[in-house]
Amino acid sequence: MAEEDVYTKDGTVDYLGNPANRKETGTWRACPFIIGNEFCERLAYYGMSSNLVLYFKHRLNHSSATATRNNLNWSGTCYITPLIGAFVADAYLGRYWTIASFSTIYVASLERINYSGISLFYLELQISQGMTLLTMSATVHGLRPECYSKDHCHPTDGQTAVTFVALYLIALGTGGIKPCVSSYGADQFDDADETEKRHKSSFFNWFYLSINVGALIASSVLVWIQDNVSWGWGFGIPAIAMAIAVVSFFSGTKLFRYQKPGGSPLTRICQVLVASFRKHKVEVPADKTLLHETADAESNIKGSRKLDHTKEFSFLDKAAVETEKDDIKGTGDPWNLCTVTQVEELKAIIRLLPIWATGIIFSAVYSQMGTLFVLQGETMDKFVGNSTFEIPSASLSIFDTLSVIFWVPVYDRIIVPVARKFTGHKNGLTQLQRMGIGLFISIFAMVSAAILELKRLQMVRNNNYYDLDSVPMSIFWQVPQYFLIGCAEVFTFIGQLEFFYDQAPDAMRSMCSALSLTTVALGNYLSSLLVTIVTSISTNNGKAGWIPDNLNYGHIDYFFWLLGILSVLNLGAFLLISKWYTYKKAIGTLR
Repeated sequence: MAEEDVYTKDGTVDYLGNPANRKETGTWRACPFIIGNEFCERLAYYGMSSNLVLYFKHRLNHSSATATRNNLNWSGTCYITPLIGAFVADAYLGRYWTIASFSTIYVASLERINYSGISLFYLELQISQGMTLLTMSATVHGLRPECYSKDHCHPTDGQTAVTFVALYLIALGTGGIKPCVSSYGADQFDDADETEKRHKSSFFNWFYLSINVGALIASSVLVWIQDNVSWGWGFGIPAIAMAIAVVSFFSGTKLFRYQKPGGSPLTRICQVLVASFRKHKVEVPADKTLLHETADAESNIKGSRKLDHTKEFSFLDKAAVETEKDDIKGTGDPWNLCTVTQVEELKAIIRLLPIWATGIIFSAVYSQMGTLFVLQGETMDKFVGNSTFEIPSASLSIFDTLSVIFWVPVYDRIIVPVARKFTGHKNGLTQLQRMGIGLFISIFAMVSAAILELKRLQMVRNNNYYDLDSVPMSIFWQVPQYFLIGCAEVFTFIGQLEFFYDQAPDAMRSMCSALSLTTVALGNYLSSLLVTIVTSISTNNGKAGWIPDNLNYGHIDYFFWLLGILSVLNLGAFLLISKWYTYKKAIGTLR
């Protein structure tokens, strides 16, 4: 092997800061530690979130609509805070130290940590007590709501406040992990090496599988513990899982490859906007090779390859036009003159936004698993067969997880090779084709949920079951809607993970991963907004509304139909946008 082939060509280094050796770092040898961290973190997250709507309703005494809104708002915040973690990763700390820091923030208080001159002083703020505080709010006398029976508690305003403070501290902690872990795993495969690049697509599939194995344990074992043992243990075990996640991640330090942070991506974006506005009267030359770019093989952005010029959004090209004023000043002021690569970074982000927007409706559909699906299941027969074992309604999400666990290897080992024969594409399907199939499948998940609720309400009306806590219809009739969402996830969410990583500029990959995660946040907020709107409208003139406390008097089937219609319109928009999309073209290497 030639000496230049010993090292990666994507600019990655080892933990000592030396060029990363292909045979000693990265690839699948490093991924188990990253996947292990994600498995434990997701077990912790879903261990809290899967049953949270019932904790709000039964322990904090919230109505069905309020519990649904509060759960959606918190879940949404967990997917907004990644923008903070992503900015820190891309601009300052890099993905490794951002994951390490926020994983620790997630779980327990730490002393000051110093490494390679980086002082992580903010860990002393004890934000990390979020999970500990949540556990205490469910166990410690004075913090725990006083309950007279399993489902009838009387929390004080202070006790409710403690719970929400704990939850939003956790949301802050998870913000540094979510946008970086998948990107960091993908960083372990050299984009400039075709063999490693092929493995990268497979990594995203198995990475998402690990998420769902964690979710499987959370939605079965932990939910059962919360319902049948105690909320203290139900919240305490996730805290232990996060401690294991931290240990797993640090264990792989010597095997990891590290991308150097490229400086503030927001600053570079603003520089392009300012420079193009200042030169709004300047003509862009017909010969695009005359636009400003570094003469070196590498771009002037640390950790980023050069990007080829694209025709769209030509107004922004003005930022890269060299003028006499630029020559006279000779200062290379980036607020007056930007490189083509810097301009193309902004163009890449703009092209991603329409695709990003179509993920919001899908995420609103996905969010129903933690809200209305759970409340729907509460009104059904939860006993398994003729036994006395009662399955918690939140545990039905196990079938979503099983669906993902089933479809990931099927997609990776069967669908991809078969599709490759017909399409000739190295991954079988393009990322956009994969996402579109998932959007299509999600429509049927809402149709399935709506039909089930329609049948359940017919049983209620025909037999006058209005005042029964649960009707004699097995909760396992919910399995199809969960299974369909799981199938849709494998196509849309994994495709989205890979798409936003692959199409992101090299020095903005954490930011773009965070951008993709905000669709989940906005999906939750959209669902919360829809709940608020339909509750306000449907309860006029003293009516029970679509989502009353007693769902036997409601019509959540209407809500499912509403989401189904929005999903059809969203799919149409996605197909139009996909035809317009232009893929990013990176040129050159970083070594």
